[in-house]
Amino acid sequence: MEWVELVNDWISLLIDNISFMLERLNWLSVLDITLVTLIFFGILMALRDTQTVVLLRGILLLVVLVSVLNNLDVLPAFSWLVRTTLPTLLLAIPVIFAPEIRRALERLGRAGYVRLGRQDASSEATYTIAALTSASVRLSDRKHGALMVVQRIDALNQFIATGVRMDARLTPELLLQIFYPNTPLHDGAVIISGSQVVAASCVMPLSASGVLTRSPERQMGLRHRAALGISEITDAIVVVVSEQTGAISVVHDGRMIRRLDEDRLRSILTAFYHPPSPSRGLVGFWQRLFGTSPPNREEQR
Repeated sequence: MEWVELVNDWISLLIDNISFMLERLNWLSVLDITLVTLIFFGILMALRDTQTVVLLRGILLLVVLVSVLNNLDVLPAFSWLVRTTLPTLLLAIPVIFAPEIRRALERLGRAGYVRLGRQDASSEATYTIAALTSASVRLSDRKHGALMVVQRIDALNQFIATGVRMDARLTPELLLQIFYPNTPLHDGAVIISGSQVVAASCVMPLSASGVLTRSPERQMGLRHRAALGISEITDAIVVVVSEQTGAISVVHDGRMIRRLDEDRLRSILTAFYHPPSPSRGLVGFWQRLFGTSPPNREEQR
């Protein structure tokens, strides 16, 4: 049959093309392919768990469809339209992906920062962890909602400016008073730097990731969305207490660890405060760029 001959011709052409490429393959070609693969892998890693992946999938499907139709000689008007509008579409891509490009560049900048020694390895960090753990457990028992953001390397000045400046010594009692229902400062986030409560009632950016669109995370409120949002654009550690269930969660680097008890909360905060020293060279850069899993970290449930 005619279609069988067409399939055989296509397979023969494919085999000839593969043989042609293999005959001219050398170490430079392998290096070239490896670099391109790593670039695409890095882009996909940076965009993982975001709505951008869905948008990117749609764009790729559209490009493939347009390419197939553009190669058909029976559609000259469509081919002319594609050639005319393609430069405009290429210029529109940076506008569409502007937030994702910014986050990727911010993450790249943080990856280039080399920490000397163990960060926050002091009695101050131990005190802060103990105060946060005690306050979170007591808030959870009372089902008082709370959002506590711990500043690390990235400055949070623009978010501090949205709240009420406090500059007070961090204590569990202070956090309990701030997040007591219907008090003037309970609505918003507390920003903590070292052992100081810098500001309260701060406004945080909402998450742009797709984590909360999947069950059961979609049932979470604005506190959890704000916690994910600030963790996506900074290296802050965020502790969230749910007002409905009293569940305690820790958010870092766009990842949420939920349903924590006192011991697990303390160990996870300690792991984030005292991360293992990153490896040197390319391995260390890769770890700082995409992050490493802390001890006792589990999948979101």
